[in-house]
Amino acid sequence: MPSLTLTFANKINDSLQVGDTIYYTNDGTNIVKIGDVTAPLSTTQIQATVESTLVLPTASSFILFSKDNKANLSSLIGYYAEVEFTNDSTSAAELFTVSAEIVESSK
Repeated sequence: MPSLTLTFANKINDSLQVGDTIYYTNDGTNIVKIGDVTAPLSTTQIQATVESTLVLPTASSFILFSKDNKANLSSLIGYYAEVEFTNDSTSAAELFTVSAEIVESSK
């Protein structure tokens, strides 16, 4: 399959990873599958496999992605978890709620 490199003006969402499926839409109704992400090239570029018959998105197309449910459907499992929150902004931030869904993995 041929590959396509998409370049964005802004930083790509941090949760996009290899194996995710990317789509585009021009009107908000018809969603067209582009292909699966094969490599993040930079913070503004990704590479994906595409079908040879794909009508390429335009510069004004809205690009979106979905995760594979097989790999990204589970909850936290185990006896121990550690979380670190970091505020990288120069202004103060306030955290209102933190929650987690935890499942005991064995008895």
